[in-house]
Order: sequence, then C-alpha cells, then structure tokens
Amino acid sequence: MENGEKQKIIKKFRIHKDDSGSPEIQIALLTNKISLLSEHFKKHPKDVHSRVGLIKMVNRRRKLLDYLLRKDTKRYHEVIKNLGLRK
Repeated sequence: MENGEKQKIIKKFRIHKDDSGSPEIQIALLTNKISLLSEHFKKHPKDVHSRVGLIKMVNRRRKLLDYLLRKDTKRYHEVIKNLGLRK
C-alpha cells in the first residue's frame, strides 16, 4: 500500500482532524491490506507464510469490529456500510 493511498483512507475514516488511530481507521487499513493479499493469492496460491499473515489480519479486524460494536453501534454500522463488509 502506498503512502498516498494510506493517507486517503485515513482522511476518509477519521473522526477529527488529528485522528490517526481510531478503530475505524485501523479497520479500513486492515481491509485494504486484506484485499491486496487476496489478489496476491490468486497468483501465488502456495504462499503459506503470507496466508498466515492474512489470517492474523482478519482476526485483528474481527476483534476491532467487535470492540466497535460494543462501544458504539452507530459507528460500527457506518464502518460496515462504508467498507461493504457485510451483506
């Protein structure tokens, strides 16, 4: 992920001007990395080490989503909608 792309994601999901680590931003960045790795596995299906990293990222995103659901359901539903995670 390029730095410019990362900055766009941070600007889109930040809560206030100086926000750089809220759960929404972390979830959005992880979602972007997960989608990039998914594309990688289409070309390299036997890359087991990267798959382990992918599983860790998915688990971390799940924990952040669970946290956000417990703390603020409105923000949780906004993130889910903006990222298109659930159907």
